[in-house]
Amino acid sequence: MSLMILVAGPYRSGTDDDPAKLAANVAAMNKAALELFRAGHLPVTGESLALPLIQLAGSTEIGDPAFDEIFHPIARQLLSRCDAVLRIGGPSSGADEMVAQAEAEGKPVFTNLTQVPA
Repeated sequence: MSLMILVAGPYRSGTDDDPAKLAANVAAMNKAALELFRAGHLPVTGESLALPLIQLAGSTEIGDPAFDEIFHPIARQLLSRCDAVLRIGGPSSGADEMVAQAEAEGKPVFTNLTQVPA
């Protein structure tokens, strides 16, 4: 059974908005997404959809109005279309929000790739 799974993890948390640390967080989510794909699932990340739109909207810094208009709202909408969430990484209020939304919508929340059905 193939699931569409949102990979939720830290993006800004603990980075002080350092570009290298932000990129490392995105890479960690993409690595998990690749493993989900190879297991037969359709992985998605809010970052892969939001970041290009944020740039096109004219954002000049993380947390500016264009960023805030798009970043979390797109993840919330995306999650509504997903079957489940894979929560990875360390502390993150945004990722925790995705977990809470998934639970409220009755969707499974996985905290380890081994929990995801093959």
